[in-house]
Amino acid sequence: MAAIVSEHLLEWYDAHARNLPWRARPGEPAPDPYRVWLSEVMLQQTTVAAVKPYFEAFTTRWPTVEDLAASPEEDVMAAWAGLGYYSRARNLVKAARAVAGQGGFPDTEEALRELPGLGAYTAAAVAAIAFGRRAVVVDANVERVVSRLFAIREPLPGSRKAIRACAEEITPDSRAGDFAQAMMDLGATICTSRDPKCLLCPLQAACRGRAEGDPAQLPVKAPKKAKPLRQGKAWWIERDEAVWLVRREGKGMLGGMRALPDDGWSAGGDGSGEPPLDGEWQGAGVVRHTFTHFALEMSVECQSTREEPQGQGEWWPVDQLDEAGLPTLFAKAARLVLA
Repeated sequence: MAAIVSEHLLEWYDAHARNLPWRARPGEPAPDPYRVWLSEVMLQQTTVAAVKPYFEAFTTRWPTVEDLAASPEEDVMAAWAGLGYYSRARNLVKAARAVAGQGGFPDTEEALRELPGLGAYTAAAVAAIAFGRRAVVVDANVERVVSRLFAIREPLPGSRKAIRACAEEITPDSRAGDFAQAMMDLGATICTSRDPKCLLCPLQAACRGRAEGDPAQLPVKAPKKAKPLRQGKAWWIERDEAVWLVRREGKGMLGGMRALPDDGWSAGGDGSGEPPLDGEWQGAGVVRHTFTHFALEMSVECQSTREEPQGQGEWWPVDQLDEAGLPTLFAKAARLVLA
């Protein structure tokens, strides 16, 4: 089965590979490891459509890993704003500096795992795609394809060990990078979460899920737990057509990002945090945002002032707020006020 799967899948990939800015076409030399690594970090829990403009912006501004390594972290964080999961951006800078310090990317899965922020998946993807190493690359698309191909019915996440073992079984020794990307493309375009296009699938004859008649039911997922709801508050302080922004603590949620001052909701605050300025506040409304482990309802209160707020911060021109690199939550708050 393994030889048939890899042969048919690679034939399909040669004809149907997606054109993506971080990829080399089948038969072309392997892409720059920097571009592979950067794209894989950006694509973690983020769609291809959302990543494309960020990838283009990053590689235009920082064409090489050395350029990225030399950039101040706050500039990278600002450029990352809107992609979410901001620890990725902090680790991006750390890993870039480590790579620049050692004169280039290591070319083995094991050595890549030593870089900040590179887990099993990213290290395997870079090793296979950039360096042609045989590595087992398993993302959400591959989980779905393998679950259906082998009719794995144990619910996720418990089935991941079995999925990886089956992915190991079908990964070829040659063209490992093309095979990994072919599996990703198959999951993204043919073996989709809903309404899989089995009649177009190059693996339909080998697919046990299809033979059993219900491939769309796989992979089985455990019921999601309801996310707790937190309440919070942020303050919009305006003076001379500028708004007061603070820099969040370097560690923790949205660490290192510019933001509006708030009441400490990210640390489980109960809305009792004190505003950085006395005076009369006017409610602008509530913004809602969902994080990985909880949902947030954050009320936004406004005040125009001639005073200087308490604590460290900076006045940022309102008409240049797009350049501040606000994370999505606070960008929503700004849009609410400005509307």
